[in-house]
Amino acid sequence: MALTRSALRLFSVRFTQACQVRGYADAPSMSLTFAAPSQVLYNNASVKQIDVPSFSGSFGILPAHVPTLAVLKPGVVTVFENDGSTKKFFVSSGTVTINEDSTVQLLAEEAVPVDTLDISAAKELLAQSQSQLASASSDVAKAEAEISIEVSEALVKACE
Repeated sequence: MALTRSALRLFSVRFTQACQVRGYADAPSMSLTFAAPSQVLYNNASVKQIDVPSFSGSFGILPAHVPTLAVLKPGVVTVFENDGSTKKFFVSSGTVTINEDSTVQLLAEEAVPVDTLDISAAKELLAQSQSQLASASSDVAKAEAEISIEVSEALVKACE
């Protein structure tokens, strides 16, 4: 009888704990602040999801996401708005901060709407960057050219 009570008590405690666990994306939306030095793209705007490119891998952010700090790599940030529309922005670099209260701060060095990019200009920039790397004589010049190539390749990919 004592064993049955103990088992029942243990079961009820574990069942209660399991029911109280917070599931993923419990919050209906999250607040996004997305800015670059020359403009604010979103200011505490309510959105459904954000997809970001980071050096640890591209990932999606939903409401109630685990708090995270990540460095952005060159690529496309996609914002899924509450009305179902999506907006895409090319970022060259920056940071993303995800807070416990479902607020997200995305700070980019450069952010440009993808639909305003010109693929021929991006390919020309890539060719210039590759020639800079070929003619680089110092380690600093080589590193700068490699960074320029990485950004240019991401630009071309974003345009395609």
